[in-house]
Amino acid sequence: MTNLATQLRPYWQLTRMNRPIGILLLLWPTLTALWIAAGGLPDIKILLIFIAGVVLMRAAGCAINDFADRHIDGQVWRTENRPLATGVLTAKQAVLTFVVLALIAFMLVLLLNPFTIALSLVAVMLAAIYPFMKRFTYLPQLVLGMAFGWAIPMAFAAQTNALPAIVWWLFVANIIWTIMYDTFYAMADREDDLQAGVKSTAILFGQKDLLIQGLLQLGYLLILLLIGWQLQFGMLFYIGLAIAAVLFVYQLWLSKDRERHACLKAFLNNNWVGAVIFISIVLHYSLS
Repeated sequence: MTNLATQLRPYWQLTRMNRPIGILLLLWPTLTALWIAAGGLPDIKILLIFIAGVVLMRAAGCAINDFADRHIDGQVWRTENRPLATGVLTAKQAVLTFVVLALIAFMLVLLLNPFTIALSLVAVMLAAIYPFMKRFTYLPQLVLGMAFGWAIPMAFAAQTNALPAIVWWLFVANIIWTIMYDTFYAMADREDDLQAGVKSTAILFGQKDLLIQGLLQLGYLLILLLIGWQLQFGMLFYIGLAIAAVLFVYQLWLSKDRERHACLKAFLNNNWVGAVIFISIVLHYSLS
């Protein structure tokens, strides 16, 4: 058993199961979409499939990300000990891990309606291309936002077999939020990324990074405000928005000196933003 655990540990690290923040940042908007689509508690089978799918696709995304960055991670302080960077796992093993996890996730999707199955093909494509974007564009975070946010139309398709206009407002809000929190993440790596020759929004924004971050946060809150107005949400939702706004101000304060660990802390704090928004929506439907 000890030997098996030793053999599996690099895969656990490759899929970042030891760092569940990515699961949570993908899970909160997915659950939010399911609750809105259902007008409350969604179908339990659909809920369980999406929770499992979030875990599997995030793990698959990490595996293909490490494959794409296998020649870069060793040059970045935060990623220098990842399994491919140290040679504990090979590029082939990382690709195989991605394929196996994506196939298991697709098998789960096959339990849903044809519309959701069709949409899932876009999800796999986005997960596969995102890791390579930092070589071609300063906006890889935009593609990440699309990849993380694609669970939103899939959730509506699974629950209602339709994509009303509110889906795309939620999708755009999630893209903005993802760009913002992943920019904090990229700010921690900015100097290393510049030396490695890869691109990010943190490099693109430069010295205006915190100003643009504040504008992204404001844009996210305004879109959610519009969504709340359209769906006639009650006061509990707006209290959630107010708490999220306070958390955003805290994140800007944390990163004011652009110190690496402070920027990472600001990134991690977005878990609470997603949780607060989701809880406020759950309470709205539960108590209204």
